[in-house]
Amino acid sequence: MTSTQQHLTPVDPARLTEVLDGRWAHVRRDARDQLGEQKYAPVYGETGAEARERITGLLKDLAATGRTRLGFPKAYGGEDDAGASVTSIEMLAFGDLSLMVKAGVQWGLFGGAVQLLGTERHHEAYLQKIIDADLLGCFAMTETGHGSDVQQLRTTCTYDPATQTFDLHTPHESARKDYIGNAAKDGRMAVVFAQLVTQGQRHGVHAWLVPIRDEAGNPLPGVTIGDDGPKAGLNGVDNGRLSFDHVTVPHDMLLDRYGQVAEDGAYTSSIENETRRFFTMLGTLVRGRVSVGGSAGSATKLALQIATRYGDQRRQFAAPGEDREIVINDYLVHQRKLLPALAKSYALHFAQEELTSTMHDVQGADDVDEAAQRELESRAAGLKAANTWHATQTIQMAREACGGAGYLAENRLPALKADTDVFTTFEGDNTVLLQLVAKGLLTGYQDSFGSLDSWGKAQFVADLVKETVLERTAARGLIARLVDAVPGRDEEVSLLDRGWQLRMFEDREKHTLEGAANRLRKGASNKDNKLFDVFNDVQDHVLRTATTHIDRVVLEAFVAAVDRTADPAAKALLAKLCDLYALTTIEADRGWFLEHGRLTPARSKAVTSAVNGLLKELRPYMSTLVDGFAIPDAWVQARIVSEEGPRQEVMAAEDARVRAAHGEGSAVDTPDATAVDLEMAPAQ
Repeated sequence: MTSTQQHLTPVDPARLTEVLDGRWAHVRRDARDQLGEQKYAPVYGETGAEARERITGLLKDLAATGRTRLGFPKAYGGEDDAGASVTSIEMLAFGDLSLMVKAGVQWGLFGGAVQLLGTERHHEAYLQKIIDADLLGCFAMTETGHGSDVQQLRTTCTYDPATQTFDLHTPHESARKDYIGNAAKDGRMAVVFAQLVTQGQRHGVHAWLVPIRDEAGNPLPGVTIGDDGPKAGLNGVDNGRLSFDHVTVPHDMLLDRYGQVAEDGAYTSSIENETRRFFTMLGTLVRGRVSVGGSAGSATKLALQIATRYGDQRRQFAAPGEDREIVINDYLVHQRKLLPALAKSYALHFAQEELTSTMHDVQGADDVDEAAQRELESRAAGLKAANTWHATQTIQMAREACGGAGYLAENRLPALKADTDVFTTFEGDNTVLLQLVAKGLLTGYQDSFGSLDSWGKAQFVADLVKETVLERTAARGLIARLVDAVPGRDEEVSLLDRGWQLRMFEDREKHTLEGAANRLRKGASNKDNKLFDVFNDVQDHVLRTATTHIDRVVLEAFVAAVDRTADPAAKALLAKLCDLYALTTIEADRGWFLEHGRLTPARSKAVTSAVNGLLKELRPYMSTLVDGFAIPDAWVQARIVSEEGPRQEVMAAEDARVRAAHGEGSAVDTPDATAVDLEMAPAQ
């Protein structure tokens, strides 16, 4: 069915919330009930020290709610529910983002590493204390000189059989651990990643539990702790630096699920290949990357709610011949800002929900499905990049859409902008993550996944490319039927035909991926070319391949969400919003579609006309769409949308003056006024 056959009627926002809440609806509802109070919202005007003190206190409060146990084993009072844990963090991001990040460090990264990289003795000794926030910790992976290239970390941890201890050492300044949350003030212990050396041989990156402070908060011998100092945002998070000068680490503090060192120094592992072992270890920690993407989505929704509600209150300029100023959401240029961003936020939300569900199922399986794990890592990387870049762009747009008011701290947008800016580079730099996505598509998840030396090999074969592209995501049967039903001549197909939209996304990805593979093969066929040059010469093409792949994944997730929506009115509205996401994505890249003959010039112009038509149809539902996010008012903390009473009084007085000027019975509607607009002005 095309969207032209669906007519919009009034929609209860609660029906949209039901669809958005998804598989872990109970976790979202509990979060609104448990955390929907003002103490979890941001506070403006604090010093860095005040913010840190407040957030640390809230961390303890959060532990008392029991929400921090969701992802941990049932033996320690948890629920063994990884999906619930990620969803809980995502909900926490509607409040103070410093608390979300601090909680993510404590229970997602630090606690998650102990749980997933450690064994029973580590669980027995530390998990309960971590869950209850009685032991605050850090996740010390990133080094000043090695952030994205984790496999080449310079910190060493060398085993000495004579003492049955490890020697942890930072060999030079660029090998110090940097930007580490909880390190500057609160952390008592750190999970430290370093190169394992035993019997004179390196075995790659492993992780150890290392105490860094005593009970009084003083650094332990050999541990140097520094503060990263003022940051652009996240003032409540104590990011710091750690260096180790031959620190002695007991033998049993090695988190040895994937690699063991015997008392005599012999090394064993169930995964012989070092690169494969490294990525298996990191793969278990994918939950953090998934959480960052979801949290960025929450911040984006909040910014869109503020800008949309403000746009239904703020008036600017009068229509020719009229005295009454127009609500700014009635302007096409304003709709062009907000509605496509809303459509993409819905699309990314459904893709994120699907990713979280996949993560939960893959990591909860009794037997590890390596191919599924690789696909999960790739999808998590791509959606983290898409979500965080969308947050950066949309929050800035929302700030501008609110004019000068959007620049005031009291209206939340500056804090959202500052606090989320780092999301594009932590838990993986987005550009590097897109290379990971493309690498997975091009190699078919070989054992050499993540290693540069495989780029120029002959394994880039067309069958692997074809198989990867045609591996659809959500609602596979539905999507296949929609695509297969599209007639042969695109000119005869409505732009609102869902199958045509899906085929356009799929065709673009397939063409881009095959083009990148062909360029890599061509470069590799020249024996004079260095492997680095082979890859570097097509890096732009490779990144575009990843972007087109994620665009398709996101559209398919949106299509699946529309299909499962039970309420007819909500389903029709979401179908229109899905059309808007699809067509604005095509419109933004119509240069490619024109260059490659997928659109004629006339049809390209028709895409813009169709987008403008959708904006007009969706205008009355802008408030409904943001209300569907169900963000508790206590979390919003934006004065421009919390002062509705006084603003409505001003608007009522303004409308009274207009009626007086035109006569009591005069029509004073603005052009294209809608029922929603009239409802916004109570004096009408």
